[in-house]
Amino acid sequence: MIAIIKPSALKGVLQAPTSKSSMQRACAAALVSKGKSVIYHPGDSNDDRVALDIIQRLGARVESVNSELSIVSEGFPFTTPHSPFTIHCGESGLSMRMFTPIIALADKEITIDGEGSLLNRPMDFFDEILPQLSVKVKSQNGKLPLTIQGPLEPKNIEIDGSLSSQFLTGLLMAFAAADAKDVIIKVNNLTSKPYIDLTLDVMRRFGLKLPENKNYEEFYFSSETHYSSLITHEYTVEADWSGGAFLLVAGAIAGPITVSGLDMMSTQADKEIMKALSDANAGFAIEAKGIKLHPADMKAFDFDATDCPDLFPPLVALASHCKGETRIQGVSRLTHKESNRSASLQQEFGKMGVKIEVTDDTMIIHGGDKLRGAKTHSHHDHRVAMACAVAALKAEGETEIDEADAVKKSYPDFYDDLKKLGADVSLSSKIKFHE
Repeated sequence: MIAIIKPSALKGVLQAPTSKSSMQRACAAALVSKGKSVIYHPGDSNDDRVALDIIQRLGARVESVNSELSIVSEGFPFTTPHSPFTIHCGESGLSMRMFTPIIALADKEITIDGEGSLLNRPMDFFDEILPQLSVKVKSQNGKLPLTIQGPLEPKNIEIDGSLSSQFLTGLLMAFAAADAKDVIIKVNNLTSKPYIDLTLDVMRRFGLKLPENKNYEEFYFSSETHYSSLITHEYTVEADWSGGAFLLVAGAIAGPITVSGLDMMSTQADKEIMKALSDANAGFAIEAKGIKLHPADMKAFDFDATDCPDLFPPLVALASHCKGETRIQGVSRLTHKESNRSASLQQEFGKMGVKIEVTDDTMIIHGGDKLRGAKTHSHHDHRVAMACAVAALKAEGETEIDEADAVKKSYPDFYDDLKKLGADVSLSSKIKFHE
C-alpha cells in the first residue's frame, strides 16, 4: 500500500490509540490467571491479534462482547493439543520474548515461529537460559524457529538485560504462574526499566504472585505459597504513549489539536515524549480534556532514549522541525527492531532533506530547514512509516510512503486518525513505488 501525505493543517480532538504493550501483557496475565478475565478497551493491532491467538492455542477461551474481551483460562498447567504443534508469533517481538518462557511451562514439545523481521532477531537468550531451567531447546543458530519442551522449573538464575527487558517480562510471568518459591532472578544491565514497571503492574492487577524488586537488579519470589482471592480479573488497557507520541508530534508541527486518553501517571516508558516536547519548546498545555498542542518556534534538544527506544522515530520527526542539532542517545537499541531503525531513519529522512549522523551511541539530527516531499519507504517498519507521515505534514510537496500498511502492526487506524484531524492523506494499492 502507498500512502500519499500532502502538507496539511490539523485541527480537532482525538483519542490516543490502545497500547499494545499493555494489551499483550494483559493477554499473558489472563492466560496464567485461573478464572475469568475481562479486558476493557482491547487493542486490534496485528500484534494484539497474535497475542490473542497464542493464548487460545494454549487453552484460553476468548469471546468479544460489546467491545470487551472475556477470557476464561484454567491457568497453569495449560491445555494444549498433542505435540508437536506450532505457536506463530507473527512479527511481534514482545509476544515472542514474553510468551516463550510461559509456553515452556508445558510438558509437550512446542515449536515457536514467526515471520518477516522476527526471523532475523537474535534469540540466543533462550538457548542459554532455558536449559538452566530444565527446558530442552533447539533453535536455528539463535534464530527462529525455536523448539522447546518443558516443564520450566523456577530456579535461581542470572540473566543479561541489556538487549531487551521483554525476556525478563516472560520469565517473571512464567515464574509467577509456576508459584516460584525462594528463587531470585538476577539481572545485569537492565534496559527499559519502565516496561518492567508495566509488567509488574499488570501482574498485580491480575492477582499474580509478585516478586520483590530489588533496584531492578534482583527479583525475589518468596517462599510463601500464593493464592489469589480474585474470581474475575478486570483490566482496562491503557492508551498508548508510543503511538500517541506521533499524534503529539503531529500537533506540535501542524496543530492545533488535542490528544485525549493519555495517562500522565502511566508507567509506560514512552511518556518521556513530554520531556522532549518541553525541551524542544513545543507549544502544548495539559488540560482536563487532554494534551493540547499548537505549532511554535522549536529548538534542538538533547534526549536519552536508552530506556524508551521506540521514541526514536517520533523524536526524529520532531527534531527535523527544530532549529539546530538535536542529539538522541541510545542508538544501539535500534538494531534489532522491525528494521535497523537507525539506518532506516537516516535513509528516509535523508530523502526529505534532513541530515542525520550517527556517532557511537548518539544520533544527531540537523533540523530547522524546510523539509521536502519525497518518495519514501517504511522498510516494513510501522514506526518508520508513521515518522515519515508526521514529518510530511509540513514538508514542501507531497510525500509517498511505500509499504505504508506496516502501521497495522501497532496502530491500524493511524491514517484514518490523521484524516479525522484534517490531514490530506490518500491510500492506494495501485501506485508503484520507484526509487
